Amino acid sequence: MRYIATRTHGAVHWLRTRFEESLQEARRRPDRGDISITTVIIWVAAVTGALLIAGTIAIVIGKYNNKLTGL
Repeated sequence: MRYIATRTHGAVHWLRTRFEESLQEARRRPDRGDISITTVIIWVAAVTGALLIAGTIAIVIGKYNNKLTGL
């Protein structure tokens, strides 16, 4: 049990230290990690297109399932 407590304490200490370092970095460079609106639009369009294609395939397979089983 002591081993688990020691490991947990070490992990919490590491996480706290890493979080504080990240905050300091963000204060030093506030523009770090900004995503442009164009990137967001492209990602949303790509995911929407992929979902539409997958949905269309699922509908077609569901509709013609009986006819496809004999192939």
